[in-house]
This record gives sequence, C-alpha cells and structure tokens, in this order.
Amino acid sequence: MTTQPRTLASSLFPIGLLLIAMASIQSGASLAKSMFPLVGAQGTTTLRLIFASVIMVLLLRPWRARMTRRTLRNVIIYGMALGGMNFLFYMSVRTVPLGIAVALEFTGPLAVAIYASRRLVDFLWIGLAVLGLMLLIPVGQSGSALDPIGAAYALGAGACWALYILYGQRAGAEHGIQTAALGVLVAALFVAPIGIVHAGSALLSPSLIPVALGVAILSTALPYSLEMVALTRMPTRTFGTLMSIEPVVAAVSGLLFLNEVLTLTQWLAIIAIITASIGATLSMRKETLPAVAAD
Repeated sequence: MTTQPRTLASSLFPIGLLLIAMASIQSGASLAKSMFPLVGAQGTTTLRLIFASVIMVLLLRPWRARMTRRTLRNVIIYGMALGGMNFLFYMSVRTVPLGIAVALEFTGPLAVAIYASRRLVDFLWIGLAVLGLMLLIPVGQSGSALDPIGAAYALGAGACWALYILYGQRAGAEHGIQTAALGVLVAALFVAPIGIVHAGSALLSPSLIPVALGVAILSTALPYSLEMVALTRMPTRTFGTLMSIEPVVAAVSGLLFLNEVLTLTQWLAIIAIITASIGATLSMRKETLPAVAAD
C-alpha cells in the first residue's frame, strides 16, 4: 500500500530539482552578461566560480569526505569539465544568441542519452528532443550569420557537459552533494588563471562583488548542488533526456526578460521537447535507480 507513493515521490523529486536548477541558471546567465563589458567572459567565469566555491565549501564542508585515488580522479575530471563548460558557454554567448548557444550546448547531454539508451522507446523520446532542437535553432533567420567560433565554443561546452554528467554521477555516488563543492573548487582553480590573465586587477573592483555573488549563487552554487542530488537519483539516460528542457527555459526566459517573440516553429519545438521530457519521465518510473544513490 505504501510502496507506490514512495516510488512516485522518488521519481518526481529529482525532476523538480532539475526544473529549479535550470530556472536558476537562466536567471544567472542574464545577470552574468552585464559583467562582460567590465571583465569579459573570462573574468566573469572566474568570479562566478571563485565566489561559488567559497559559498559551497563553507556550506557543505567537503574536507570531511575521504577520498580514494579513483574518487579523486573522478572529482578532478568532473571539476575540470564543469569549469570548461562554464567558460566555453560564456565565450559562446558573446557572439551567439542565448537560445542558439543553449541548443548547441545541449548536443553534449543528448549524446549521453543516445549512448546510454538500451530500449526502442528511449529513441522515440530522444528523436522528439532532436526534432525540437532542430526546429528551435532559427537556421533560416541567422544561420548564415552565425559566428563559427562562437558556435564552436558552444559545441565545446556541450562536450564538457557530457563529461560533467558522466563523471558527476560517478563522483556523486560516493560523496553525494559534497562532490558539487569539490567540483566547483577544482573548476575555479582550473579557470582562474585564464580570467586573471585576461581581466587583471579589474577582478578586484568592489562594484563587481554583489553582481558576482548573485551570479555565483544563481548560476553555480544552487543549480549544481541540486543537479548533483538529481544525478544520483535517476538513470544517466533519463537525466540527459530531461535536460532537453534547458533550451526551452532559455527561450521562455528570452521571451519574458528580453522581449524575444517566439515564432510558431519555435513553439512547436517547445512542444516536441516537452513531450520528449514527459515520455522520459514516465519511462523513468519503470527503471531501476542507481544502486548507490545518495542518502
């Protein structure tokens, strides 16, 4: 009698965490762009990760985690992937529209979903997500003017995103949410030299501190902590497919905050992606969760 409610709750809980995380990231992205004229994308990434690492280390106290050589390797790769994902995405949105950059970046988790698929029904949901992404990218309007370097940065961010999913789940399985703090700390150490070389003393401007703190919380500390919990509570292919909502969140954010009016084709893309996500959610209820889910 009590098994079914617990099963339903355990299925919906990580989905809710992902929705909150994605909304937080998109809010932080618009705030981060206001820092580009002052310290560039490089400096913005550096400040975001430094402040986020300080916040998460103080809150989660990851030094209590006991690391084996294998766990340390997973955390380092996870952190470098996280740092690279942030850095390359910010480099991309300097010249590529936010919605297109997010759609290109999504090739990473989509590749993870395809690689991890084992049943025919999974390819149906993935196919719908791919169709939605193809409709979402306004090739006819800006494809010819799309900056190839910016697009390459977005695709590189997608590759880092794929590594983030794979190694984040491995590292998080052993140390749970503390892994997020360790990963962000590694990411900050990895990206900081680039930001320091590019922005120099401008990074020390007191006027940047409130904005950088806001970006750190909205774009890193909150969403990556939530994603780490979600990663250890659902199969990798389900996580990758559910992340198809990310371009949808970006498109809606553009409509609400940037007055970007969506075309009928883009709305059809949103419907296709949401349908894929619902299908993946229903499939998840019949799947087995990872054996080492976090407590």
